[in-house]
Amino acid sequence: MTDLTQATRYPRRVRNALRFRTLTVRRVERISACFQRVALGGDALEGFSSCGFDDHTKLFFPPPGHDFTPPTVTDDGIEWGEGVRPPSRDYTPLYDAARHELVYDFFIHDGGVASQWALAANVGDSLTVGGPRGSLVVPEDYAWQLYVCDESGMPALRRRLEALRALPTPPQVKAIVTVGDAAWQDYLADCGFAIDWVVGHSASAVAARLAALSVPQQDYFLWITGEGEAVKSLVTRYEAQGVDPQLLRYQAYWHRK
Repeated sequence: MTDLTQATRYPRRVRNALRFRTLTVRRVERISACFQRVALGGDALEGFSSCGFDDHTKLFFPPPGHDFTPPTVTDDGIEWGEGVRPPSRDYTPLYDAARHELVYDFFIHDGGVASQWALAANVGDSLTVGGPRGSLVVPEDYAWQLYVCDESGMPALRRRLEALRALPTPPQVKAIVTVGDAAWQDYLADCGFAIDWVVGHSASAVAARLAALSVPQQDYFLWITGEGEAVKSLVTRYEAQGVDPQLLRYQAYWHRK
């Protein structure tokens, strides 16, 4: 399935100088049944860059009443200083250049340290953000594109679909999204593309939807994220089919305990 003519259209990696920024909450709003949006700003946001739709930034959540001094970046690496390092989670940055704000959409669920923080966040609160250290810049004009994710990947998918929708000629997009509740579909209601929803987190149901699709011989891109074991099982089928590994982007966004 590899076409060597695509060599110049492979995704490319971009490196960023690692920075840790302490930003201030500007807005908090519930934008869907399952996502809480927190918009951040401040002078420390100057120079922020995120070139990849599924970039990862690390967010730090110190316990209430505990201050957190961000680490410093030196020629020898990251120096964390003294004290207990707070819990951290990786989240997709949604940078709004017009407002010069950094936005995060938090999936609200029981037991999540980031989810709990987002629910309790108020204007004026602080949040320390690290990265992104690098980006994978994926061309937007592949003729056929496939995206597979669960709730954890929906913000990255939303960012990607908004960019694709703005193209003069949007590509053919297949998006399969598995969610725990049908009400959560509203987060992508205005994305501009049809979503094939799987309610109930059934890996076999997702696999069946994929089995009905045929990847073209050329000019394609595949993106698969979600729970680790589920991602592994889905990716195996495409590796066996000979999909070009440089056009298959996959990552475990979380692992079942």
